[in-house]
Amino acid sequence: MPEKRILIASLLKPVNDTRMYEKLGRSLAMLPDVQVHICGFEAALPADAPANMSFHPIFHFRRLSIKRASAQVLYYRLLCHLKPQVIIVCTHELLLSSLYFKKKHGCRLVYDVRENYALNLTAQHNYNAGLKHLLALGVRKIEKAAATSISHYLVAEQSYLQELPFLTRNTTLVQNKYKPGASYTMPVTPVALPAGPLQLLYSGTIAELYGVFEAITFAEAVHQLRPGSTLTIIGYSARAETWHQVKKLAEGRPYIRLVGGDKLVPHPSIVQQIQQSDLGLLPYQPNASTFRCIPTKLYEYVAHALPVVVQANPLWQPIVARHAAGVSIDFRTCDVAALLQQLRQQQFYTTGVPAEAFWKEEEQKLLVAITPLLEHEKIKTS
Repeated sequence: MPEKRILIASLLKPVNDTRMYEKLGRSLAMLPDVQVHICGFEAALPADAPANMSFHPIFHFRRLSIKRASAQVLYYRLLCHLKPQVIIVCTHELLLSSLYFKKKHGCRLVYDVRENYALNLTAQHNYNAGLKHLLALGVRKIEKAAATSISHYLVAEQSYLQELPFLTRNTTLVQNKYKPGASYTMPVTPVALPAGPLQLLYSGTIAELYGVFEAITFAEAVHQLRPGSTLTIIGYSARAETWHQVKKLAEGRPYIRLVGGDKLVPHPSIVQQIQQSDLGLLPYQPNASTFRCIPTKLYEYVAHALPVVVQANPLWQPIVARHAAGVSIDFRTCDVAALLQQLRQQQFYTTGVPAEAFWKEEEQKLLVAITPLLEHEKIKTS
């Protein structure tokens, strides 16, 4: 039987990205007679990748750079070289190139909708008002234009099914739940916090929107109340200004440890830090772009039975309460002394680690969605 090729591609995500590699890639590599290719930003290649998986770290540029435009040429050349039967596009920026390849050579096109990109642009403050609305309009036009050529949509958040008008058919919800690595062992539960110093954790995207500055303020209060307490900030910051501010704040606070920031951090390093921490912080600031999304790190923390303190949110609060995973607060008005007293008296994960935190069910939905697309697709060689 001839080999079937699947290409999973993103412009800005690294080739070792958690969703592209660990979740979509490794799950699809389980299919028979399949070769999985992952295309993305330059990063360290996973040492334990399956034999039928290849990596193409062809993108390397500053986010605001002329090389970002030329990346489309590199990507199209890769498409012509690999001639995949199925392309899973993980960003709107590669849709047009993928559509052109599909028209010339034939393939099945899958759009992995990881974010509501247009809403992100308008709700977040990365560009001035005029430019961000213009960019959002352009993104939505591309997504709508591609809709009739998309064979299937993978959707990372339940809310996108209501928010995105182009999701009218062939859509599968595949949430960013936690996929354990080979070294994962089920944590012992229930869990209680130590009476003395606490090891606090802020992981993932380092950004003002995700509450990195609130995490620092919170850690400062905890350190004063429980001397010896620490905060580890581990992840990547896309904005140099934000990272500069974080470093400046950390300079006078030796109890704050920074990992990554201006460079990507391998996901296993983040998982290791989760396992070594006492309390995970999710101080997201209310914003339309994140308010109806479930943070990936919440699944990661819960899967490792890490007690959490999360920003009050009607979507996250029931998850935390249902599994006795922690508490929901307003980080900007919280009485930290009273909170620490409350946490000290609690036990967490009293019914164990919940199955709903894990990738297994999402994996089955993914395989059901993609397998039929591989069956009859032939690539034109001319």
